[in-house]
Parts: sequence; structure tokens; C-alpha cells
Amino acid sequence: MNLLNLPVGVSDFAEIRNNNYYYIDKSGLIEELLESTGTKVTLITRPRRFGKTLAMSMLENFFDIQKDSKRMFEELEISKRQDLCAEWLNQWPTVFISFRQVDGLDFAGAYGMLTMVLADLYNKYLYLLDDDRITEFQRKIFTNLANGHGSEKEVKNSLILLTSIMQQHYGKPVILLIDEYDVPVAKANSHGYYNEMLDVMKGLMQALKDNQSLRFAVITGCLKIAKESIFTGTNNFVSDSITDSRLNEYFGFVQSEVDRIIIDAAIEDKAGSIKEWYDGYHFGKFDVYCPWDVMNYLLELQRNPNAKPVSYWKNTSDNAIIRSFIDYAGNNITKKLETLMAGGCIIQRIDESLTYDYLHSSEDNLWSMLYLTGYLTKVSDDYYDGELQNGELALMIPNAEIKEIFETTVIKWFDDSAKKWNRNELFDAVWSGDSEKLTSEMTTLLRKTISYHDYKEDFYHAFLAGIFTGAGYMVESNKEHGEGRSDVVVYDSVNGRVAIFEAKYTKSLNSMECECNNALQQIDDRMYAKEYEDDYDQILCYGISFFKKRCMVKKK
Repeated sequence: MNLLNLPVGVSDFAEIRNNNYYYIDKSGLIEELLESTGTKVTLITRPRRFGKTLAMSMLENFFDIQKDSKRMFEELEISKRQDLCAEWLNQWPTVFISFRQVDGLDFAGAYGMLTMVLADLYNKYLYLLDDDRITEFQRKIFTNLANGHGSEKEVKNSLILLTSIMQQHYGKPVILLIDEYDVPVAKANSHGYYNEMLDVMKGLMQALKDNQSLRFAVITGCLKIAKESIFTGTNNFVSDSITDSRLNEYFGFVQSEVDRIIIDAAIEDKAGSIKEWYDGYHFGKFDVYCPWDVMNYLLELQRNPNAKPVSYWKNTSDNAIIRSFIDYAGNNITKKLETLMAGGCIIQRIDESLTYDYLHSSEDNLWSMLYLTGYLTKVSDDYYDGELQNGELALMIPNAEIKEIFETTVIKWFDDSAKKWNRNELFDAVWSGDSEKLTSEMTTLLRKTISYHDYKEDFYHAFLAGIFTGAGYMVESNKEHGEGRSDVVVYDSVNGRVAIFEAKYTKSLNSMECECNNALQQIDDRMYAKEYEDDYDQILCYGISFFKKRCMVKKK
């Protein structure tokens, strides 16, 4: 394998280029944006981890009049457009602000973070205070904001003030870049101060409305919050989302870019697993890989050439949206989730203009949220050619990584839910050896959960363990016994008894009894019970066969 200087976790374009880190050229985005400079405001929405912040950093370094970035863009695609570089490269006053750090358990905490972000921004431009044309009124507000002591009114007008002073200083209108604009309201919705934060963010976004100091603005976020909710009165507003095609090749890696990475790293043998785990997103007409995952896996392979793909979203994202979705689940949602987790697709109406406070107001909104945040993707035209109504999309889970997140979340949901269900009759049946009652009770629980049929024994193994977890029993899974491994062992040490379960998955209803007998025979042949004979007064051995949401239990 070839070692590449990978910038994992680095979203600063200058740092990547100045340190000669490995970089996939996305500078074509600049040319694409400059093709429509009459558009005052461009909103780009993509799921997190698809390179929005790095793209915005690239734009800042290209346009900012304070920088000298010519060397950074040498040999990149945009450098071929000498006419554009002459007119735009480091020729315009530029403001770049990111709201991704604005968070807090209450409004006061989050608002404090917001004022710090604005203070950091203003401190970059302290030189503007030396301009004789700045008024005392402007100077006072500027100083307040730079010190983090601006009033709420001053905070709301801070971007209008800064662009106005910069235009006055440079004699040119300003390019405004706002990254992760929706993070403050998303966090606010999670913690219960949505309306207060929305009011502040609406004030800040007034910098986009009829601002004579603005050349143009580019905004990125995860969701396209309804225009009337946050961008009230903003005219000449164009959005580019994952259903559009214009800019989609610039966020994420397309196949040709991954092919190049694989060749550069000399890991051709990993191409299949990279595609299975991290590809599968369909943005507009493009098939897209998640760049965060590809680069993380590449880094892991450099440390360990035998490393298997894993989920890198688990540690970077709040997957609570899936959990809240499953908690919401009715029979209709449950069936759709099972279809998705079995590798199928569902037809769903999607609304791209959401407001965070109404996410849980309808099933359509929740499916829209899963789609817009990257947990589901549009099915490719090659895969689904059925007829769709206006506003409908065929959706599927994009890849093995996201499927694993769904499965892990479902298992955790079942574990938590099972603790609230009345399992006394089931436990009584276990310890009394009543296999018919146990069959009935387990089938009832199976019908309450969400299955994913291709997980076979693993799903039912997790289901079995989850039934007994948190009920006062000690539960062991896949414990070594005699000549093999039993699936689940449940200990009731107080009463000196133990229950051993061996589970089998069947592909047909008619095979259930046969597989149940096979499970019992395995317990005998491999002597799973032998080690408990000296310590426990009662040893109960059960063979279980599962078929979809049915089960059969037999006792030895």
C-alpha cells in the first residue's frame, strides 16, 4: 500500500494545500458558482460529513482580498480559467463565519457561544477601526461585538454592520460565506429553546435581504429550513439540495475520484468493500461516496492493511433521529423500516423545506429528515423505474455502514423497550418448563419489535438476550461450553437454576419443527449443560426455531 498524507479531520483548505496533504480537486465549484453571479444568495444543503466546510474554506481562500492564495490554486482545475482568476482570485472583501459550534443546554449558554463566534469574527477585522470613515456609532457597536458584549439588537445586525464597513473600506461589495447556518436552531430544537434562537438567527440572516453591501452570499447547512421561517423577505434566493444536479459532484466523492484514490493508495483489492460500505448515495444524477468515511478507512488501512470497514458515522453524528423515529413507530412505519433493512425500497413523499419544530408532526416529515440527513437516499433510476407522484421519491438505505447504524439502533430500542414490557408470564414459562406458553409469549414479543430478515441468527440472538436483560437475571451470550457455543444462557442464581437456549433461523414455516429438534440435538451433542450440573439444581434446555415473526420452542 502507498502511504498518502491524508488530512482526516482537517477542513481548512489553506492548511491542506500549504502542507501538501492529499487533496481531491473540488475547485470546479468556484467556476460553477461564478457562472451565476447574478444570484444573490445560494443555499447549499447536504448531509454532514460531505465536505461543506472544506468547500467554504476553499471559497474564502479564493475570494478573500486579504489573502494571497495564488500558489494554493496552482495545478487545480480553476487555475485553467485565467479570466476568472484575474477577476476574482483574492480580489474581493470576504466574510466567512461558521455556526457549527453554537450549542448549549439552554438559550443563555447557546447565545453566549454565538456571541463568542461573532467576537472571533470581529477580531479578525480590527484593522477596520483605523479607517477614518468609520463613524463613532459604528465604532462603538464594532467594539462591543469584538468584546463579546453586544446587545441582542447589535448581535442581530452584526453581519449587516460588518459588510457595510468592509464595503466602505475596500470600495467593493462583500462576499458573505455562512457555514452550518442551521446548527444553532437544530440544537435549540433538541434542548427546548427553538423560538428564542430562531428569532436571533432570523435577525442575522437579514444581512441577505436587500443588502447593498453584498456582492453575493453562499450558505451551507444540513436542512433547507422553510424560507418564511428564517430567510423572510430574502429575494433572488436559489437553493441547491441533494435532489438537484448542479453542484452535487463537488460534495462527496464520485466514482472516478474514488477510483483515483484507490490507485494512488494501491488498494485495488479494497475497492469492493469501500463501495459496499461507503457508496450508495444518489445526489441529483450523481452516485456519491461519503468522503469522511473513505478517508478514515484509508487512514486505518495505512495503520493496519487488514482492517475491515467500520462505521465512522457512529462516533461523529447524533443518531438520535433514528431512535426518535423508531419510538414514533406505528405499524406502518415498522413495516417500512423492515423493508428498508431487508434491502428493499419504499415510496415516500418528501418535503425539502422543513422547520425543526415540526419534524415530529407527521410521518412524512420524519422520512424527509432521514433522507435529507443522509440516513436514506434516493434509489437510482436503474434500480427503480416505477411511476412516482409529484413530491414522491423511492428511498433506500445507502450502504452497509448506515444499515449497521439502523440495526444497532433497533437492537438498543428493543433492549430498552423490553424492560418496560410485562415479561412475568414469559419468565414463569421458562422456569416451569412450559414450552407452549414460552412459544406464545415470545411470538407476542417478536411481533412488537422490528426485524431485519437478512440478519438471521444474529438478529434472533440479540432478541433472545434482550428479553432477559435488565430483569434481575445474569445473561451470557455465545459463552464457550463443552465442545461448542450456546447462543444464550440465563442464570437465576438465587433459586439455583439456569436456562440454556439454542436458536435456529429457518427459511420456511414448514422447517420450524425440524430446526427446533436440530437445536435440541446440538445442545445434547455438544454437552452445553454439563458444566452446570454441580452448581445448579435445575438446568432447563430449550431449542428455538424462528421464521420471520414466528417462533417454536421445545424443551429437552
